[in-house]
Amino acid sequence: MSDIEKVVTRTRKIETLLRTQYHAEGKGLHKLVTSCEERLPHDVIGKLRYIATIRNKIVHEEDYKLENRREFLAVCDECEKELTPRSSRFIWRAAITLMTLITMAALFFYYSHWDTLSRHL
Repeated sequence: MSDIEKVVTRTRKIETLLRTQYHAEGKGLHKLVTSCEERLPHDVIGKLRYIATIRNKIVHEEDYKLENRREFLAVCDECEKELTPRSSRFIWRAAITLMTLITMAALFFYYSHWDTLSRHL
């Protein structure tokens, strides 16, 4: 995947998060950030501006080369993680933990009472 494709797909994902989770409005990442700046975590705003600047340069400037792709993708990962609602991650962890505990309890019960239960099969 080329640098332009990678940058555009990552920024589109961030734009979608801003629109759905923070009710951002506008065209372009800079306007989206400005429209919901008071609702965003303060440490993310600078990173989002960096991502928007890189995106604009790579799309609009013909001779621009992405110097550090790994750094850009790391910043995108951090922003996506920070902008993703934490409640859904907590709920999934709680559900998986609960299912694991129930399964372990059932296994323990069947293991300890197998002599009695196997006669009824």
